[in-house]
Amino acid sequence: MPNSATPTHCPYCALQCGMNLTPAPDGTVEVSERADFPVNRGALCGKGRTAPAVLSSRVRLTSPLVRSGGTLVPAGWDEALDRIAEELSRTRTEHGPDACGVFGGGGLTNEKAYTLGKFARVVLGTSQIDYNGRFCMSSAAAGGMKAFGLDRGLPFPLEDIPKSGCVILVGSNLAETMPPSLRFFTELRENGGTLIVVDPRRTKTAEQADLHLMPRPGTDLALALGLLHLIVADGLVDEEYVRERTVGWEDARAAAMAHWPEYVERITGVPVPQLRETVRMFCEPEAAMVLTARGPEQQSKGTDTVSAWINLCLATGRAGRPLSGYGCLTGQGNGQGGREHGQKADQLPGYRKLDDPAARAHVADVWGVDPDSLPGPGRSAYELLDALGTDIRSLLLMGSNPVVSAPHAAHVEERIKSLDFLVVCDVVLSETAALADVVLPVTQWAEETGTTTNLEGRVLLRRQAISPPDGIRSDLEVMHELAARLGVEKGFPTDPEEVFEELRRASAGGPADYSGITYGRLAEENGVFWPCPTPDDRVGAGSGGEGRGMSDGRDESHGRHRSDGRGLSGTGGQGAAVDDGRGGVHPGTPRLFLDRFATPDGRARFVAVSHRAIAEEPDEEYPVLLTTGRVVAQYQSGAQTRRVDELNAAAPGPFVELHPRLAERLGAAEGDPVAVVSRRGRAVAPARITLGIRPDTVFMPFHWYGEGRANTLTNPALDPTSRMPEFKACAVRLETVKS
Repeated sequence: MPNSATPTHCPYCALQCGMNLTPAPDGTVEVSERADFPVNRGALCGKGRTAPAVLSSRVRLTSPLVRSGGTLVPAGWDEALDRIAEELSRTRTEHGPDACGVFGGGGLTNEKAYTLGKFARVVLGTSQIDYNGRFCMSSAAAGGMKAFGLDRGLPFPLEDIPKSGCVILVGSNLAETMPPSLRFFTELRENGGTLIVVDPRRTKTAEQADLHLMPRPGTDLALALGLLHLIVADGLVDEEYVRERTVGWEDARAAAMAHWPEYVERITGVPVPQLRETVRMFCEPEAAMVLTARGPEQQSKGTDTVSAWINLCLATGRAGRPLSGYGCLTGQGNGQGGREHGQKADQLPGYRKLDDPAARAHVADVWGVDPDSLPGPGRSAYELLDALGTDIRSLLLMGSNPVVSAPHAAHVEERIKSLDFLVVCDVVLSETAALADVVLPVTQWAEETGTTTNLEGRVLLRRQAISPPDGIRSDLEVMHELAARLGVEKGFPTDPEEVFEELRRASAGGPADYSGITYGRLAEENGVFWPCPTPDDRVGAGSGGEGRGMSDGRDESHGRHRSDGRGLSGTGGQGAAVDDGRGGVHPGTPRLFLDRFATPDGRARFVAVSHRAIAEEPDEEYPVLLTTGRVVAQYQSGAQTRRVDELNAAAPGPFVELHPRLAERLGAAEGDPVAVVSRRGRAVAPARITLGIRPDTVFMPFHWYGEGRANTLTNPALDPTSRMPEFKACAVRLETVKS
């Protein structure tokens, strides 16, 4: 590879910050500022700055590993691939295709996620495929689909946030999880707007807020309903908007009116004056937004909670208007694209539904197979993991570390150990990979080209900056080789651009339509927002989505929020090709829903929801609530960041955050080991005592394995719609640990 700077993107969170990579004479890779990318404008967090450290052969896998006599030993590629093919073939022959499971990741590129879904359904013939993104954005996706008919994390670019009048940020500590994004909220306040943060902890993000609400974990649904009650009672509903752009208001209003302020205060712990102040701050400006993250979403009622916050936006006329609306702050690097192109249990590429006959026919035609040969929907992520060793006997896992990241993690670890055969493709020997029968070392972000889709729905091109070490292959090469060994000689190219060209055809006409996007455009334009159809993909083309919900900036809004067209030029027009001087090339769709929502009648749907308790409320035996999250220096399961010295120095291990009153009752001092015990297990970590948390709540970060593994404790109770586990609230007790 040339020794010049290569513009590319960070491998970590969903911001996908722009950066330049330059190989250094000593074999390392230098990161430098890339100020032209609008999401981070050159700013990088510590994880991004140190990302090249994981490229070092000191920390990464450099050879396939095969288990022999109970130990993983180096092996050649042919030996490893032959064994995988043999074991997968045996599983299919002896137990049927659904005995083969596939588990993907929200960090895989679009090309890998697409190919993995195709591999599962065409080569293995299994319905048993899902991915760790189910643990991240699935409740927001389900809520967005119910209300708007389309799920895209943010229906507007981040650059709109500073221009809004008020933002309610629910359950996000973005100052630590995606630090470069904080500038948009700082600019919001500098421009005269206000920031309301909803979080049971006084995080670094909450410290920036004009108003901080500290609800009891698991009560975000009641909080949103209480706010809507006040909006109705105070006559702040945008009646014209509700009448002309929505349906279902009467039922949603009736449900909200059962949640009067004093009742909501008793449930949430948020004082009534703060509820009233929130309503004032949200309704007073012309434009406002609600942004949710994992706090309200990772609950067994996460979909209903998201629906309640969306109802707040709809009742006040905020959704589908300039500088306003509901959005989800997607977490993983390709969490958005990862759920669009087929590695999710119920989906085909283009965000098509697997049980839709027209969608099956379209994708099967692209793949050159009989639609009837495609399996139906399979199990969701936790249900798939729970079935390992029983219904599912072999597992192919790419880009995930569920031994650390899954709820009820000790149980998941035992299920993984009970498999007949496990193969893991990863860049490091994660805790899950250490349990595998075969481990394949694969290329990393800087060593390969591919696309990701960030939290805005902006499709980006990650460019190869360096050559991988000898003996390393890409995930695409792995699937190509395995497909050939399993009898499918064609259809699994190793060139990512060739895969993307097929993905374009497979997504054409679907809700997440990438057909008008090319590598050339991505390189030139700093990304392209989907949906972006080709000139042939007009309204009514293809199956599902049909390009509905796009806007070209023409004002069809009503009342006091009328669009003045600011910043709305070049946003596409209802799925039709737009001639922007380049021969009919569609410019992409930065802003959704300004003309209509992606529903058959173009109207958004209110969803009537009511408060209900979390799956596991505190009691005499387990009197405290546990909530979990991240810290700035580590990322997800920590498989990569825990191998970076600088990051480990900043965040060396787990801790238990608790209020001084709770610490006093326990008899614990700062730094004392504290045991946190749930009905599923026990974790031990040093006490971190702070006034910035509710006295009835403790917090643990979930990045570590071993005795401090937070997900040993968490509850796998599932949301009935999204199948999201309840990571954010479970009952625990605290114990002192004798030294």
